[in-house]
Amino acid sequence: MEADKLTISVPEAGKRYFGLCRNSAYAAAERGDIPTIRIGRLLRVPVRALEQMLEAPKKTEAA
Repeated sequence: MEADKLTISVPEAGKRYFGLCRNSAYAAAERGDIPTIRIGRLLRVPVRALEQMLEAPKKTEAA
């Protein structure tokens, strides 16, 4: 990945950071597990926001 890219596509983020296929990446984005921004019809993942999210994961309650 180029260091100067501020955003990447949802499938690229899913594959690079989580090992997800295209459909799973879009499903994760829809759930809010992958942060996204919409630019017109284009859905992009801000790299900085994703990396910050991964550095400080939320605590989840055990079911």
